[in-house]
Amino acid sequence: MNTSTHQDGPRAAPGFLRRLLRSPSGAIGLAIVLLLIFCALFAEMLAPYNPAKMGAGGRFLPPGGDHLLGTDEFGRDLFSRILFGSRITLLIGAVAVGISLTIGMAVGMIAAFRRGWIEAILMRSTDVLFSFTETLIALSFVAVLGPSLQNAVIAVGVAGIPFYARTCYAAALVETSKSYFEASISAGAGPARLVLVHLLPNVLPTMIVVATLGVSTAILAAAGLSFLGLGAQPPTSEWGYMLAGSRDYINRAPWLMTIPGIAIAVTVLGFNLLGDGLRTSLDPVERK
Repeated sequence: MNTSTHQDGPRAAPGFLRRLLRSPSGAIGLAIVLLLIFCALFAEMLAPYNPAKMGAGGRFLPPGGDHLLGTDEFGRDLFSRILFGSRITLLIGAVAVGISLTIGMAVGMIAAFRRGWIEAILMRSTDVLFSFTETLIALSFVAVLGPSLQNAVIAVGVAGIPFYARTCYAAALVETSKSYFEASISAGAGPARLVLVHLLPNVLPTMIVVATLGVSTAILAAAGLSFLGLGAQPPTSEWGYMLAGSRDYINRAPWLMTIPGIAIAVTVLGFNLLGDGLRTSLDPVERK
């Protein structure tokens, strides 16, 4: 059995990629996410101006000419700020989901594996947190920690823990009830082997899809906090903060609000499409 698994391993990744690219939503989503990653990695090379430099051009210059997306109220180049904002957006999504996923999976798998009073305590605690909306939890954390981008990311990550814990718990319960898992217990497999070798690999595909979809939720939540003045602070090139700063100029310079809004919408769409494509590619029923 182990030999067959190792032989199939090298072919698994190309097959998975082919299934992902055959899915229209997966292919489009992957293209959008890869473009976002490219912009984030090479922002210094692609940006024609320093995103925080005031007076790079005239105030409220419309898109075109030397300023592809125009300038803001301080004469800062909007294209440069959007490029550097993609780096912050990726960081927000990765860190927030990383916090939610790591803690949520730990809670969910421990509850499903240990059962008894440990399961009751962990799941009832999760139920209590589920009684509050993620936005309320995030706002409460930011109110305690203070307004900043770092605190907003932590708040969004903590707010998502109950959802990931519940999802992982449900997936792990399904796996622990299967015959192969019971056979492993009968064969004398220890807790570490049961969790790391049998439980985690079978739960992980589901959690990868959930995490990919969760990135878009985290980005929207952090942008919302920044829009309210509780997240990114000036002069950070964060798209939610840029939206908030352009509210007073929507009639005079509508591109200041439109362009960051489009950037957020396209990014969220990209991760949602990628998550849908991953779900299809990882679903054993869809593979047939």
